[in-house]
Amino acid sequence: QVRLVESGGGLVQAGGSLRLSCAASGLMFSTYTMGWFRQAPGKEREFVAAISWSGSRTYYADSVKGRFTISRDNAKKTVYLQMNSLKPEDTAIYYCAGEAYYSGVYNSWVPDYWGQGTQVTVSS
Repeated sequence: QVRLVESGGGLVQAGGSLRLSCAASGLMFSTYTMGWFRQAPGKEREFVAAISWSGSRTYYADSVKGRFTISRDNAKKTVYLQMNSLKPEDTAIYYCAGEAYYSGVYNSWVPDYWGQGTQVTVSS
């Protein structure tokens, strides 16, 4: 079955950096659009970033543009989220997700498969 396993979360001070990883198994990874979402306490889950199956196109929420970078390694079946200049408002559970060949609207995207999430906490 499809598994997405996130890692790399933790506690960091404002202005710091973290890199999240998501290892995929049970799917043809190179055909999947992959994304990162997050959910802060008391808030709805929101889109953060996405990358096309080839890695040639990336998409970001306005709130993270210029600070976060999504990338993928199809040989390792892994997608990454490099987070720089972190702010306290970035504190959330971050989820990796994917869907084969998705190319629609990302703000309203609900992928087929989700990971369990990894906690990111940014202290002020």
